[in-house]
Amino acid sequence: MSRLLKQDLFGTVTVEATPEGSWQVVRDTTTARWWLAWLARHLARREVAALRRATDLDAVPRVLEAGRGRIVRQWIDGQPMQHAQPRDARYFREALHLVRRLHVRQIAHNDLAKEPNWLVTPAGLPALVDFQLATLAPRRGRLFRLLAHDDLRHLLKHKRNYLPERLTARQRRMLATPSILARLWRASGKRLYVLVTRQLLGWRDREGAGDRQL
Repeated sequence: MSRLLKQDLFGTVTVEATPEGSWQVVRDTTTARWWLAWLARHLARREVAALRRATDLDAVPRVLEAGRGRIVRQWIDGQPMQHAQPRDARYFREALHLVRRLHVRQIAHNDLAKEPNWLVTPAGLPALVDFQLATLAPRRGRLFRLLAHDDLRHLLKHKRNYLPERLTARQRRMLATPSILARLWRASGKRLYVLVTRQLLGWRDREGAGDRQL
């Protein structure tokens, strides 16, 4: 049994049943358009590297298989944030811990602004998917600290949306102080990104946006 989660110029993502009765997610870049195949493979390698570095975190999918243009990873049961709309302080407290644990492992997710990348598990806990844009830093240099800061700010934006009354004074200050990278991105980079990825490539990288009910 297989069900399509996403299909675009970079390949397909499906959820498949295993012989043991569990589920797994398959990202297949062999179906990417020939002129984007190199980029699809590059993004897939980034995802594999990030997931393997975070393999000890239960809230991050484990890589089950990788090679020949395919990544097979663990399915994490949960609803995307925009459907679950978490308003529990515990969820955001655990989400903050999760992001910090990624940063301890020198992983910056770089795509936490997208609600579909955040899951709410049946236990009401956070989980993260889609690490294609993740950065793995050899050390915690200035660039990594800026990326980590923006990871946290994106999480706090979600908290402001769903649970604004529980923002602390420190968190409000962080929301009010975007990094230089975020300011440059808003000033110029975001428009170019949207033009290229959505208008020219038709890329809607919202893997968790669809119906995740099995």
